[in-house]
Amino acid sequence: MRARLALCLAAACLCGATIVSAQDAVKVDPKHYSVVSENDQVRILKVHYGPHEKSVMHSHPNTVAVFLTDAKGTFTFPDGKKQDFTVKAGDSQYSAAATHLPENTGDQEMQVIVIELKGKTAKAAAKAAKTEPAKAPKK
Repeated sequence: MRARLALCLAAACLCGATIVSAQDAVKVDPKHYSVVSENDQVRILKVHYGPHEKSVMHSHPNTVAVFLTDAKGTFTFPDGKKQDFTVKAGDSQYSAAATHLPENTGDQEMQVIVIELKGKTAKAAAKAAKTEPAKAPKK
C-alpha cells in the first residue's frame, strides 16, 4: 500500500514538473524572447539566439513563425523526443500549440518573429489546421 502511494506521488511530481516547466517563453527565458506588440488577438515576440544557445522548456499557443535568418536547430519535447530543423531566411510556418525546448545548433545567430494567436483567432486557426495540416519545419 505504501509503495503504491509512493509511486502515485512520484508520478504526480513528474507530471507537475512538466506542467511547471511548460511556461510562457517571455517569463522563463527573457534572454531570448521579448514582446514586440500585443493585443487581444495576437502577441508578437522577437526571438534571438546566439550560436549554440539553448532555451528552457516552455510553451506557446498556436503560432506563426517568420525566420529572419538562416538557421539550424533542434526542438526537444517534454517526452524527450527531438526534432531537428533547418530553415532559410524568409521561411514561415504555422505550428499548433506546443511545449518545447529550442536550441540553435548552428554557428550563426538565429532571429525569428513569433506571432502567438489568441482567443477566436487561435480557435479558428486550430480548426483550419485540422482540415489542412500545416507543413512541418524543413529538415
